[in-house]
Amino acid sequence: MISMILKFIFDRVFSLLGLILLSPFFLGLFVIHKIKMHGGRFFYRQVRIGKDAKPFRIFKIRTMKENSEQGGSISVYDDERVLPFGKWLRETKIDTLFELINVLIGDMSFVGPRPDVPGYADRLEGDDRRLLKLRPGITGPASLKYRHEDRILAEQADPKRYNDEVIYPDKVKINLQYLDNWSIFLDLKILWKTFF
Repeated sequence: MISMILKFIFDRVFSLLGLILLSPFFLGLFVIHKIKMHGGRFFYRQVRIGKDAKPFRIFKIRTMKENSEQGGSISVYDDERVLPFGKWLRETKIDTLFELINVLIGDMSFVGPRPDVPGYADRLEGDDRRLLKLRPGITGPASLKYRHEDRILAEQADPKRYNDEVIYPDKVKINLQYLDNWSIFLDLKILWKTFF
């Protein structure tokens, strides 16, 4: 219980600190984004499923052409919808930095399973539904394993099927192990591996 309170405090304090310290970088990024992405929206907001299966809107930096969401939620390396600057943002994971806002307001945590789009979390059954007790995270053990998921999917004949039948079940397994072995020290270890 005390550990969970510490995690909650850690998330709020360091997300706020991160947003403040990174604000000059964000301003520069906003200007470059407007130039490189030919105007359009800076933020991309999408409904994801959070703790206790509650939907929320995630903050990300737009990496695709405007209105390309209808192409599906699975994107692969060299996806034609992703613009060149967007590709760099994705490879460096800078497109996820504004998820610090989601951490600050309590939708997410620094560490946890990546938040799923509707249609995945609702398929969890039996013991797997325990994952919905967790606040989704910016990073997590499954995120580290599948850091280059888009490249893996690009090598498959049917990327969506491979994601649904291989990657997603493996992520569920990894995230359940995280849930069963969770500690503050495990979170710090995952954060260390994420950054370094």
